[in-house]
Amino acid sequence: MTTREMLRALPVLAQQMPSFDPATVPAEPTALFADWLAEAVAAGVDEPHAMTLSTVDADGAPDARVLILKDLDATGWHFATSSVSAKGRQLATNPRVALSFHWREQGRQVRVRGTTVPADPDVSRQDFLARPEGSRIATLAGRQSAVLTDRAELDRELADVRARLAAEPGLVAESHTVYAVAPETVEFWQADPERRHVRLRYRRTDHGWERELLWP
Repeated sequence: MTTREMLRALPVLAQQMPSFDPATVPAEPTALFADWLAEAVAAGVDEPHAMTLSTVDADGAPDARVLILKDLDATGWHFATSSVSAKGRQLATNPRVALSFHWREQGRQVRVRGTTVPADPDVSRQDFLARPEGSRIATLAGRQSAVLTDRAELDRELADVRARLAAEPGLVAESHTVYAVAPETVEFWQADPERRHVRLRYRRTDHGWERELLWP
């Protein structure tokens, strides 16, 4: 079997999916997202807080990676990263981003486009201290995305940082930054087995949020 044949044989949208009536949605998108996220958690969706963050580099080339949603409030969708990492440097050059959530078990996607705003440094420090030890050690080791020529060098650096952290439990990576994505558009996508997908887009205007249905 060729790769093409294998892919064509895989089922698509074969599971039971929830209904979605766009006529009953709230006036702003964060409330609907919070509802969908809670439903995904209740349905046992695997890692429903995982999202793809898409950025562009200085040359305008796109980049994407999966991160964890840290919070959701009136300022937007929150995530954290090092300000000196590749994505941190990209955000400093161009703060406009896209977020994508995919809850396969429910046939749902959410797409967010907006602009990142760094949080207050104290918020970032508190977030760093709340992270698991392994995450703090990896961040303190730094050099994310730099070329690694020897795995033994990584092991030595992690061991050194682990010892430092044991001696200084309150140690914080100053580059650790929480960002909020202030949304400009938010699209909610509910799959349908007959491909009559429901797509609802919220679009920010000078007068608040406008809602519009999109063709599948």
